[in-house]
Amino acid sequence: MIVRDLESSRLGDRLVRSNGWDSTRLLLAGDDMGFSFHITRIHEGTSHEFHYKHHFESVYCISGEGEIEELDTGKVHQIRPGVMYALNLNDRHRLSARSEMVMACCFNPPVTGTEVHREDGSYAPISEDA
Repeated sequence: MIVRDLESSRLGDRLVRSNGWDSTRLLLAGDDMGFSFHITRIHEGTSHEFHYKHHFESVYCISGEGEIEELDTGKVHQIRPGVMYALNLNDRHRLSARSEMVMACCFNPPVTGTEVHREDGSYAPISEDA
């Protein structure tokens, strides 16, 4: 059984910070669960383009408000507590926060915890990151 505390995890190397967001990786590839699980905070007033070409992601909004734009179609979806979205087609997207958003995120395949976003907004395939 794996038990981890969010606040304790934020004090160590499980907290990954970037410009306008941070993510606490509670489960990683090394935990052998087949997915990774993160609590991510998107800072108020920020906007981020991502394109997870090699990963599927599902996201559940715990708090805050913003929107996600499908960059290939221009379609915009409002994000608020209780809304989930899944990037089931490796969708290019822009996530924008009107207020700080706290999100629960799952990645498949799982991330290792050492990834950084590439220029195109993607993570490397897990085989390249290992």
